[in-house]
Amino acid sequence: MVTPHPVFAYDSAHADFHKIKRPFPMEQKRMRIRAARPTFLSIAVFFLVSTMTRLVSAQAPTIELVLSFTPTHKHGLEYDTPKPSQYKQCKIKVERKGKVSGWVVFGPRGQVIRRFVDSNGDNVVDQRRYYHLGLEVYRDLDTDFNNKMDQSRWLNTAGSKWGLDTNEDGWIDTWKTLSAPEAAREAVRALILNEARYLKPIVINDDDMKQLQMSASLTKKLRQAVSDSKTKLDKILEKGSSITSDSKWMRYDGGSPGIIPAESGKAGKDIFVYENVMAIIETNQKAGLVQIGELIRVGETWKLTQLPQPLTGNSQITIGGIMMQPSIEGLENTTTAPAVTGISPEMTDLLGELQQLDEKAPKTSSSREEISKYNAQRADILQKLVEKAEGEKERSQWMRQLIDGVTAAIQSGTYPAGVTRLKHLETDATEKKDSKLLAYIRFRRLLAEYTQKLQKAADNKKRTELQKGWMKDLEGYLSQFPNVQDSSNAMLQLAIANEFNAKFDGAKKWYEKASKNFPTTPAGKRATGAARRLELVGKKFDLSGPGFDGNEISSTSYKGKVTVVVFWASWSRPLVDDLPQIHKFYKENKSRGFEILGVNLDLTADVAKAFVKKNGIDWKQIYVPGGLESAPGLAYGIISLPTMFLVDAQGNVVNRAITVSEIIKQVPDMLKKTTASRDR
Repeated sequence: MVTPHPVFAYDSAHADFHKIKRPFPMEQKRMRIRAARPTFLSIAVFFLVSTMTRLVSAQAPTIELVLSFTPTHKHGLEYDTPKPSQYKQCKIKVERKGKVSGWVVFGPRGQVIRRFVDSNGDNVVDQRRYYHLGLEVYRDLDTDFNNKMDQSRWLNTAGSKWGLDTNEDGWIDTWKTLSAPEAAREAVRALILNEARYLKPIVINDDDMKQLQMSASLTKKLRQAVSDSKTKLDKILEKGSSITSDSKWMRYDGGSPGIIPAESGKAGKDIFVYENVMAIIETNQKAGLVQIGELIRVGETWKLTQLPQPLTGNSQITIGGIMMQPSIEGLENTTTAPAVTGISPEMTDLLGELQQLDEKAPKTSSSREEISKYNAQRADILQKLVEKAEGEKERSQWMRQLIDGVTAAIQSGTYPAGVTRLKHLETDATEKKDSKLLAYIRFRRLLAEYTQKLQKAADNKKRTELQKGWMKDLEGYLSQFPNVQDSSNAMLQLAIANEFNAKFDGAKKWYEKASKNFPTTPAGKRATGAARRLELVGKKFDLSGPGFDGNEISSTSYKGKVTVVVFWASWSRPLVDDLPQIHKFYKENKSRGFEILGVNLDLTADVAKAFVKKNGIDWKQIYVPGGLESAPGLAYGIISLPTMFLVDAQGNVVNRAITVSEIIKQVPDMLKKTTASRDR
């Protein structure tokens, strides 16, 4: 069941709980426990902590409730959350050590996924801890014990950040601990989300300058550089920045820090400085640069002395900053000396070359030759970036971008020579005995070759032969690489191929194998839903989610009606072709007890709403952002659109892959039986 709204949905920005559903008897119990402090927060929180000193005998909370709590700051945070279908395999246990007590939540594989802790013995949860792969990665804390989280910590593999929310409004006001790379990442986040509130705690302020005993002239320059960050951020993003909401953080480059000694006259203390920090980002598989500039250390945090600047192909990288200007206190017109950037000159030149090429990328109307030339030039630059990269991690990032870019270009039919390049890369990986890279290239080379051959296939007979060869290649890949992440993709492809060929036993076998062996990968999640979909016939259909207006729609409200559930998107040509027949049948049979429930899988709601309005679709639509990767799409492993389920008046699935022609034939008889049953 897809339920986008938990029992209690916590809005961290407003520190309030909104009631969705609330069992009355349990509410009475909570109110008796905490009648002296009847706040919205205490009602929900105390459902988690009903008299912590008597936890063994207290009624444990439901897994649905404990998992409805999410981190206050979850952007970019990876933490384990089981699917609703796995809730029954989860367990909640009491743990107590001295005055510290709480609940620990175990996931379907027995791993710890949450802890809710009362650290001071007052029977109130004041810590919420989140785990990934058995390690705690994030913690929300209520340190003044007023039922509002005021601190957040990132731990272990998630980093070392420690933020303070002094006014408890859901935003970090001050960083207690923040490394230089994490400060740069916060700056990039501010650009991506166009939110100046991420900048405020990471740029230097008057208190910082006072703590460092900055000189008066330096204080004046720094104030000017970071003042009015909201207006300056808007202007930065208005200049045709390459940063969009789809941009992703890739890497930090900052070289080594230096020290400005107190004797320089700039400050009363030694100051640690990164001279010119750069960040590398990716937008739609295109690399970009953001100049973070100087970072200086204030206590356990690193602060910016200027606002981050996205660089375009025509931008010049500014060398040096306010702190690194050689000067003698009191003298004017000081000169600026070049500073050493964290990225080598060769890398800087190549990145600039890549950005210039991307800014002149051919349009969809360009000739195939122009697009092919562009793809080849881009691959050449990426390969040079791989060769010039420093360190294995950086080299791997550029190599994967090269491989993915070439594969995508081959699949689009605009880089036929790309297969040869992939083969050369595959040979290099084989010679270097880099099995991890070899597995990554091999899968994409096989996929690219198969796609390229399909594009040239003359008829269905040839396509059938190619598919058999593709399945054989996939099985060979799995034999050689059974445990790499792409194994889940190979299993999913085998399952899909079997399903399309109506070999449902084979499809089920591979779906279940991908689901079992790789449950947390995108392919594994889709396989889990697809295996569920194959077993739907004869089972209750249960789906809920928000409509375009935000109000919840539930399939249970359709009980008593014969219903067709349509998973669709505006880009699905078969749906467009079928719409006239669907419309006609719906109008003719709606009054007889026939209904349609749409589940839209467009990436954005605006596109879907426009399509619905243009085509006069008047049945309800569930919409959860994410397209095929959304919760409804993954819940049933949707692999083609439209996918339609036929559900009888009792709510049972009759057909999990019905066509329009079958609807027209079968539904009238079902409506007659439903009417006759109702009349008896």
